[in-house]
Amino acid sequence: MTTFNLVLAFVIWYLPGALVPTLGTLTGWNLTESQSYWLLAMPGLTGGALRLVWMTLPPMIGTRKMLTLSTLLMLIPFVGWTWVVTLPEQPAYGLLVALALAAGIGGGVFSGYMPSTSYFFPKAKQGTALGLQAGIGNFGVSIVQFVVPWAIGFSLFGVAGQVAQTDSGERTVWLQNPGLIFIPFAVVGVILAWTMLRSVPMKVNLRQQFDIFSNKHTWLMTMQYVLTFGIFSGLAGTFGMLLNVQFGAQYLTWVFLGAFVGSLVRMCWGPLCDRFGGGIWTFVSGVGMAVSAGVVLFGQITAGDEGPSLGIFMTGMLMIFFFAGVGNASTFKQMPMIFPARQAGGVIGWTAAIAAFGPFIFSMAFNFFSREAVFTFIIVYALACAAVSWFYYARPGAEAKS
Repeated sequence: MTTFNLVLAFVIWYLPGALVPTLGTLTGWNLTESQSYWLLAMPGLTGGALRLVWMTLPPMIGTRKMLTLSTLLMLIPFVGWTWVVTLPEQPAYGLLVALALAAGIGGGVFSGYMPSTSYFFPKAKQGTALGLQAGIGNFGVSIVQFVVPWAIGFSLFGVAGQVAQTDSGERTVWLQNPGLIFIPFAVVGVILAWTMLRSVPMKVNLRQQFDIFSNKHTWLMTMQYVLTFGIFSGLAGTFGMLLNVQFGAQYLTWVFLGAFVGSLVRMCWGPLCDRFGGGIWTFVSGVGMAVSAGVVLFGQITAGDEGPSLGIFMTGMLMIFFFAGVGNASTFKQMPMIFPARQAGGVIGWTAAIAAFGPFIFSMAFNFFSREAVFTFIIVYALACAAVSWFYYARPGAEAKS
């Protein structure tokens, strides 16, 4: 039940990102590229901030209440985005920002869902359990990125009176359709959470939860998870704009591939992490992401008059998502091994909270810096994380081999 609701959480977290590239092309709307990047950034801002709240909830109010309340709150942005895209003219920009901020609820709940699930499994099974749940949950990103371009192209179920709009290419679109598809699932999620879940009897007060910050491995694992999930979430949120700006809106139907690859790998790599340990795979992830970002950078700096190669760009991006998926699985194996059970849930929640700022950071980075600068930074940061991972967690005799 938690995994089902987690998929919905990622759907609403990335719904604005899937809609915004099309919103800017609507007749009567006038979103600039900079305004679009700001809208893409807002769910990441609130997603990260709210994760700092949700990380404290599992031991305080229990899984059942937390899941039910979380899914109820997600209905607010679902309904809001379904309504606002039907307006014939662009509303006040502040309203769009507010709805984008509200979508961050979907990002915030992750730091409650994953720690609460970790309570139900022994350490030997947590790599598989958390890898499956997080990986399947991450599919929410690719689901919404796949559904939106498809669903906006027709009148849903032939409903009479549905609001249709025209984009700059004279194409008729129905942007409310994705919301109409997902809202019933969210209602079902609320009902399932309240009627079928239970809570593990683990009680920890707020003060006890904060002792994780005196452990240096909390900060080192935060560094690692910012590399893996921070870059996964950040590039997943901006992938559509990058494709649209550099290669054209006709390629937006391929946006879902990045999150799909990363989510699938995260789901499948859990058993390998249980077998071989998470530390070595986190090291592999860091090296792999550095090489992958180098492929994208190569395509950017060798671009001719016609712009960068779509093939090189897509290859490099999908490689980044692949190795980010490996690292997302391995870090969630490491944390329950490094920390005692009472602390592991808090560390998972904290690291996830900081990494959830990825969509905000990358939207701002692409808004204010060149693509070459952004991917150069990824290379440097990934290599630094790989070095830390090898020294503390992967090499023979490592301090916290995991």
